[in-house]
Amino acid sequence: MRNFIVTIDGKQYSVGVEEVGESGAEVKTIVAAPAAEAPKATPVAVTANGEKVLSPFPGLIKNLLVADGAAVKKDQPIMILEAMKMDNEITAPCDGKITFSVAKGANVETNAQLAVIG
Repeated sequence: MRNFIVTIDGKQYSVGVEEVGESGAEVKTIVAAPAAEAPKATPVAVTANGEKVLSPFPGLIKNLLVADGAAVKKDQPIMILEAMKMDNEITAPCDGKITFSVAKGANVETNAQLAVIG
């Protein structure tokens, strides 16, 4: 028997498939209970020190657009993250004072902390 996870209308099911006979033409399918639900994406964490700004993908910090400690407004561009030869603006998720966790020229991975705004 081979087990598979099948997604139908956004809901996952664990399916066991068993071959019957030599030809493999006749297949018996057994559907089990729904598979354990995949964990939901969590929103950006808010800590006592402020709201974290996380990298959406791996890349190179090409430029910091505001000074460390500056006051920023929600949706204001705060840095340029280069990925696959494209410049991507990273914006502030909220109003507050920014403290950078990375420097210009740093390589970052997905979900790396770039800054904290508090």
